[in-house]
Amino acid sequence: MFLRISLFLACFSSFLSFSQEISGKELLDKAIQYHDPHGNWKTFKGTLNVTMTIPNKPKRDSEIKIDLPNEFFYVKATRGENTTEYTVDKKECKIAFNGNQNPSEAILKEHKLSCDRANLYKNYYSYLYGLPMKLKDNGTNIHDKVEKKKFKGKEYLVLKVTYDESVGKDTWYFYFNPKTYAMEIYQFFKATKDSGEYILLSEEEIINGIKMPKVRAWYYNKDDGYLGTDTLVK
Repeated sequence: MFLRISLFLACFSSFLSFSQEISGKELLDKAIQYHDPHGNWKTFKGTLNVTMTIPNKPKRDSEIKIDLPNEFFYVKATRGENTTEYTVDKKECKIAFNGNQNPSEAILKEHKLSCDRANLYKNYYSYLYGLPMKLKDNGTNIHDKVEKKKFKGKEYLVLKVTYDESVGKDTWYFYFNPKTYAMEIYQFFKATKDSGEYILLSEEEIINGIKMPKVRAWYYNKDDGYLGTDTLVK
């Protein structure tokens, strides 16, 4: 009798474990439901104020305006005595430096200002603050198998993401709280396992109905070396 009960419990436990498995797309949907329950990201129009702190460097304060329906992006970043402004309005790009709306070629070269950099910032901020919703974009490959991993002593459901070659070459891993499906870490690798970085997310700000990470702390994968922290400031 005891043996039969033990076998039943073992089978029942295995069934529960199997029934609780989740696919990559299912995990992503649950994470989006947590962060953007009303589907507001696709029509996002708002302003983000971000302070970046980096060891042994002056802080950088950025005012970022994103208007997805109108394909508009603007960032004004101040570090020390210099202020840079980038505007991308559909395909039109504008650059300003310390209030000068038409900086010379010498200034552009000296401070590495370009429309390529403007679009880089546009893609960077739209991607990171649009996560995990941005993982629905075309060219994103959601791997079906979800792994359970521990990171710094805490258990997570981990989603692996790769991209079509025309979109990006890095491999990303997104770590979600197994109870709430909140995104708490993301990590990317380049060509080798020692490359890339991981980003620890903490606290939240609700902006336009979307739960966004308030604090993002960046570290190297290879040695846990600290890079800096971005903080959303209201």
